[in-house]
Amino acid sequence: MAIDSEVQVVESSIVTPSQATPRHQLWLSALDLLLVNRGHTPTVYFYRRAAAAAGDNFFDAARLKESLARALVAFYPLAGRLAVDDDADGRFVIDCNGEGALLVVARSDLTIGDLGDLTPSPELRKLFVPRVEPSSILLAVQVTFLKCGAVAFGTALHHAAADAISAFHFFHAWSSLCRRGLAGDDTDTVVELPCHDRSLLRARSPPMVIPDAFAVFCPKLTLTQKISGPVASKVFTVSDGHVAALKRACGGGGGVRVSTFAALSAHVWRCVCAARGLPANATTRLTLPASVRRRMRPPVPGGYFGNAVIWVGTSGAVGDVTSEGLGDTAGRIRSAVRRMDDEVVQSAIDYFELAAAEVKKEDAGRPIPGDLPETELRIISWLGMPVYDADYGWGRPELMVRAESERSGFVYLMNDGGGGAGGVQVVVCVEAAILEQFEKLLYAK
Repeated sequence: MAIDSEVQVVESSIVTPSQATPRHQLWLSALDLLLVNRGHTPTVYFYRRAAAAAGDNFFDAARLKESLARALVAFYPLAGRLAVDDDADGRFVIDCNGEGALLVVARSDLTIGDLGDLTPSPELRKLFVPRVEPSSILLAVQVTFLKCGAVAFGTALHHAAADAISAFHFFHAWSSLCRRGLAGDDTDTVVELPCHDRSLLRARSPPMVIPDAFAVFCPKLTLTQKISGPVASKVFTVSDGHVAALKRACGGGGGVRVSTFAALSAHVWRCVCAARGLPANATTRLTLPASVRRRMRPPVPGGYFGNAVIWVGTSGAVGDVTSEGLGDTAGRIRSAVRRMDDEVVQSAIDYFELAAAEVKKEDAGRPIPGDLPETELRIISWLGMPVYDADYGWGRPELMVRAESERSGFVYLMNDGGGGAGGVQVVVCVEAAILEQFEKLLYAK
């Protein structure tokens, strides 16, 4: 697609908080600093104009600006800029200066039908996610009006500012404010206020890492050179019936309760190992992000805004993982998550604080090159998150997708919002050569 001719920018503006907000440098925890070079997370929500709303001002830019300005009062760090504190050995901070977030309004002659299956791709990102310049801007949004009457709502939120839980918290709050404004009253859902005290995740003094913690959390992202063949992304939908069957297979008739995440992650892991044709004696590793919010003692507030995730992992011989019962593979995943207690979390924070000195100013927004080794897989779960609660007053999104996959070896799980049948979307980014075989294994009875 000719990107420049497919989308025309109508308006680009900076939206500042509607009231005075605190002015200070927000200290970033070691868990935030880990993600400085991950840049902005790109997502796109697609909204269709309801027949009953044919006469309204669909996705009115003025209404969006006004509600965004109000949302930025409580979520004021997102109106700031990523910066370096030269008085703290060059540590990254968020300069809470109230300069604002970027809001772009655009139009396109494309229709949703022209976009195919909406698989994450560089093209999808270029079309609907705003280019963030300068890269120190933490939040950018692009509202694109399509020829068919639908809207593509693209977002770019810097990962150093928020993890997925915090990001969805913000978009839920903003959409609620916009919807309440359209309704003309404040009877809508009350959104929990964010907690910006990132010192709650400060490392101990002196840092102390227990050796056993390394058996639970993953110290760093293991990357190899870019794989030789092409990499492709594809979205698969696993029906609620299929998910139920996987959970039953994990239980083995013994009444064991298995989460959707554990059952489906175990199945995907086994399918990827088999599709790649890995040697039976090779060691395969699965890693997944786990929120520390409820694992710490005392727990951090539910509205904690920032990054509160560490990566935990489990591994085994390929031959074992692919031949054992599905419940055994799911058990590996459950065990890894259950071993994450307060001491492991504190050890992880201490370890990453010691490593924070390696995060340099020039690394900001610069992706780490390479792919995961063939023997590794990372599964990120957005299951149960309020992805489809982002109703700005014109209805819930029909679909939400990550606009571009990060690298080969990453999988995203999220509730299927298209048909409302309770299924799960599995977004897979792997070598293009194995996608067909992976699909056969994923849906095999």
